[in-house]
Amino acid sequence: MADPEADRGSPAGPIVRPALHRWLWYALGGRLPERNRAWVLHDTTTHTWWLRHVARSLVQMSIPVVLVMGLLPAPWQLRAAAAGGGLFLGMLYSLAYMNETTEHRVKKAGYPAGIAQATRDRTGLVRQKQESERKRAAAAKRAARYRNRAGR
Repeated sequence: MADPEADRGSPAGPIVRPALHRWLWYALGGRLPERNRAWVLHDTTTHTWWLRHVARSLVQMSIPVVLVMGLLPAPWQLRAAAAGGGLFLGMLYSLAYMNETTEHRVKKAGYPAGIAQATRDRTGLVRQKQESERKRAAAAKRAARYRNRAGR
């Protein structure tokens, strides 16, 4: 059973980035070793999680694109059109199911379902509070500067 720390969505250990060959396996849908468990949660909840998802999707789609471009017995324009159409449709589906795919990756790493979205939501609220405080402080500073200029 997972530890209570992991159930709350915080990494259970240090964030260890996988080696290139392991990342390629992960991008193709494979499971990473236990030592990379915290990295999977980080990968799916950091502020660039959606860009990372797009990169993984492009790695997955590169295999059929290369096969179509290399093996299809047709003019290169037709091969490029078929590969481009496949890439477009693949990205469309990938983006449509982005949240579900990242949740599945986190679940395969041993975290409870829904934890990636909950972590992103919590991080977004913290970031929003910080931005509100920054804007409030800037507005107070402008108001003080205006009062000083107006001689009040």
